[in-house]
Amino acid sequence: MTVDAHHHVWDLSVRDQPWLRSQPELAPLLRNFLLSDLEPEADAEGVTATVVVQTVIEPGETPELLALAQASDLIAGVVGWVDLEAPEVADAIAALQDLPGGHLLAGIRHPLMIEPDPDWLARPTVLRGLAAVAEAGLCFDVVAMPEQLRGVVLAARTTPQLTFVLDHLGNPEIGGAADGAVDESWARDIGDFAALPNTVAKLSGFLGEPAPDGTHVEHIRPHYEVALASFRPERLMFGSDWPVSTLDIGYGGVHAAARSLTAGLSAPERVAIFSYTARRAYGLSATARWR
Repeated sequence: MTVDAHHHVWDLSVRDQPWLRSQPELAPLLRNFLLSDLEPEADAEGVTATVVVQTVIEPGETPELLALAQASDLIAGVVGWVDLEAPEVADAIAALQDLPGGHLLAGIRHPLMIEPDPDWLARPTVLRGLAAVAEAGLCFDVVAMPEQLRGVVLAARTTPQLTFVLDHLGNPEIGGAADGAVDESWARDIGDFAALPNTVAKLSGFLGEPAPDGTHVEHIRPHYEVALASFRPERLMFGSDWPVSTLDIGYGGVHAAARSLTAGLSAPERVAIFSYTARRAYGLSATARWR
């Protein structure tokens, strides 16, 4: 059983996705991507459960995702959004959990890239919000750029009761060095983050990076090796980042890349990456309707 621990859905007739309009290379994504589009592709790849992740910082999206998950045999968890700095953040989370599908709320995410303050995660109001996320039994998904990882490490260290899930390995620059070497500061920050017991990471996002010379996965292998050495399989999980990361190689191509990278692992280690870590971190074993 494969768990796809990171994908999105959107219907532009219901809610705009402004972030797609700010990056010309994402223009092909300016159309609807519905669960019905993903289902046959997931079935073809042996995916039995997924985690759908928020895309916009609007309070209306998360209830829609919860309702979608409630009606789905595929979605086993939802990573939604709340205003972490709001005084009533705990009440907002509780209200989401009381909605139809609320028992499938697995985590909260806030896109750090939109915050001009590099110390946003260290704000007392944000730390109070993160504590409320932990109190509600949820994870906090981190989507950040490499230069923001130091702040992420500090927040995870300050909030040990909360599990931090690092999306896309912190969005490292792929192919930035001519010899394929990874950025040393990124690798250092990944190591410091992984050294904390309340952290896990997703092999997502970078899996869809096209190879400039047709070498399939060799251009991303150095970043995978850093993640593997830092987290080990028991704290890594696979995520397709559909549809964003499938633009160049397709959904099947993302799965093929992940399988190729992990081919040298033992069977139990592959089970951890493709199922167990996500089930444990997000608590999916208690809620998933496994097919």
